[in-house]
Amino acid sequence: MTLQLPQMDRFSSDGVEISYLDVPAAPGAEPVLLIHGFASNVSTNWVPTGWVAELARAGYRVVAFDNRGHGKSEKLYRLEDYGAPLMAEDARRLLDHLGIAKAHVIGYSMGARIAAFLALAHPDRVQSLVFGGLGINMVRGMAGTGPIAHALEAASADDVKSDAARTFRVFAEQTKSDLKALAACIRSARAPITAEAVGSLKPPVLVAVGDGDVVGGPAPALAALIPGAEAFVIEGREHMKAVGDRSFKAAALDFLARHKF
Repeated sequence: MTLQLPQMDRFSSDGVEISYLDVPAAPGAEPVLLIHGFASNVSTNWVPTGWVAELARAGYRVVAFDNRGHGKSEKLYRLEDYGAPLMAEDARRLLDHLGIAKAHVIGYSMGARIAAFLALAHPDRVQSLVFGGLGINMVRGMAGTGPIAHALEAASADDVKSDAARTFRVFAEQTKSDLKALAACIRSARAPITAEAVGSLKPPVLVAVGDGDVVGGPAPALAALIPGAEAFVIEGREHMKAVGDRSFKAAALDFLARHKF
């Protein structure tokens, strides 16, 4: 049976219009908040990849939102309008808006970084954490943000010389993104997350990254910094292909089931 999804709704996050999906569930269902990656959106990152349907079938209340500058959410063009700590507050305000006291949180790539800042700032709001597509580079930082911004600002993808940067430009075009807003997002000040900070995370953590993912870096290296964290290596997958992997979803569902409220 095909899951019928409701229309996405909107709310104001301190003046920024954020579009979100809230899939109805049985009373008392545990909520899962999904936070997508850079240049993606709810309808690309979570729906066709099967995450929303599988989580709903497992009995969870599924909530997902388009990050500011992405998807159907408001587009902003100043560097100070972005950054993971600020975007984490959008996530917290969405939980407030929906009356959700605590949720499991699954983030992919940039979304994993946002999820980490959410848990660091508001540990009482996060039941468990799944970091997808972002391993040790969460603390090392991702190289090449300048070339990606230049690629987004180029007249055409054909003008982009870097293969890695061109991949992001092509993906942004495929998701019909606002290239100017994405350039501001990736140029924005990137607040560092230290090894000490991730080591202080309170919720249970699963780190899942493809074995060919050079963007996120190895999962075990990040998990080793977080007491009690688990690492799951998604075999045969690189950054762009790991998000919909069946084994990744199965590992995440098993992790959630072991860390219920």
